[in-house]
Amino acid sequence: MARRCGITGKTVQSGNNVSHANNKTRRRFLPNLQHQSFWSDVLGSAVQIRLTTNGIRTIEHNGGLDAFLLGTPDRRLPQEALVLKRRIARAQEKKAAAAA
Repeated sequence: MARRCGITGKTVQSGNNVSHANNKTRRRFLPNLQHQSFWSDVLGSAVQIRLTTNGIRTIEHNGGLDAFLLGTPDRRLPQEALVLKRRIARAQEKKAAAAA
């Protein structure tokens, strides 16, 4: 499983450990990934996503999973989020067609 946020696309970065003697050794900065489930009103079920704490705050700030995904342009979302967005859009269309 890749160390990549399903919403923001944040991934592993690399850099240096710098000692007091200014010796530099390579290191990796890992994103703070969490397993989180969000309730989708359109789907009527919980959706589990592996995302960063920054991604969790972004979703909550934008009014939930459905509102965030439907309000964000496709070019700004990683592949995993695009799949989920299409699934939510299809379910929304089905509900609209059933109501009409």
